[in-house]
Amino acid sequence: MAANIKKNNKESLARKKVLVSGAGGFIGNHLVTFLRKKGYWVRGVDLKYPEYSLTDADEFELLDLRRWDNCLQATRGIEEVYALAADMGGMGFISSHHSEILRNNALINIHTLEASRVNGVKRYFYTSSACVYPEYKQTETNVVPLKEEDAYPAQPQDAYGWEKLIIERLCHHYREDYRLETRIVRFHNIFGPLGSWEGGREKAPAAMCRKVATVKLTGNHEIEVWGDGKQTRSFCYIDDCVEGIYRLMRSSFHEPLNLGQDRLISINELAKMVAKIAGIKIKIKHVEGPQGVRGRNSDNSKLRKVLKWEPKISLEDGLAKTYSWIEDQVRIKFHK
Repeated sequence: MAANIKKNNKESLARKKVLVSGAGGFIGNHLVTFLRKKGYWVRGVDLKYPEYSLTDADEFELLDLRRWDNCLQATRGIEEVYALAADMGGMGFISSHHSEILRNNALINIHTLEASRVNGVKRYFYTSSACVYPEYKQTETNVVPLKEEDAYPAQPQDAYGWEKLIIERLCHHYREDYRLETRIVRFHNIFGPLGSWEGGREKAPAAMCRKVATVKLTGNHEIEVWGDGKQTRSFCYIDDCVEGIYRLMRSSFHEPLNLGQDRLISINELAKMVAKIAGIKIKIKHVEGPQGVRGRNSDNSKLRKVLKWEPKISLEDGLAKTYSWIEDQVRIKFHK
């Protein structure tokens, strides 16, 4: 018995210690589980615990990372940081909370990056976004896929995108000035179970799953779509997302890299795809609402070259898993 305890203690000490900030959020929660399965010791930090599941973190601390002292606490004794903490949401949220988003996210990221340097963190993963890309390259539905170098000349659509681009630059300079190994990913519309599906912060796939599940249960098969529904996006399932994060973190590539699917689909088509998964027919009612850019797609040429890999899970398969989970959530809410 004593020998087993000593062995387990040695194994625990040998495990690389990493921090996942934003571990109470959608991607962060999934990433904690993924890294634990890879054998890492994981500290999760967020303002809240995961809403829809227990955390798999070895240690979870409730900390407001807008504060410098909390960032120092979060990064203590850590070798690698996965910086996912952010004030964010779907288009309805990020199009109407510009000052709040820019202020909160700038404080979180500047403090976390500097605290990582002070505490001797060796490698730092920054989660940027496709929102850094200029509006002038996203004005058509049949948009040309966005390459990493297209971010400049800069003209992000909103405050969320500007803050992401600024922190990308800060990571670049920390690597040059302080030899902190930084890695930067630009997410393209990540979706899946265990994420926000109502309340205004949910992304398009989750919102569509909720709307379809709701009309399926009520029998009124009309759903609302913002704008004409012809705006286009590509969507990447969460399991591919965390795999891509891990592969990039382990690589030697330090420039920003797209992470997403490169299959373009309209919001109208997305709605019909979810309805087919649900086994119902729907009527789409187009209403006024924020639409974001007209079209956005990921160019995965550099992703394939750098990682020798690209996302594999189809939109249909990912949506089927997501819809099943969200329909369960809607049923629970209906029966309360």
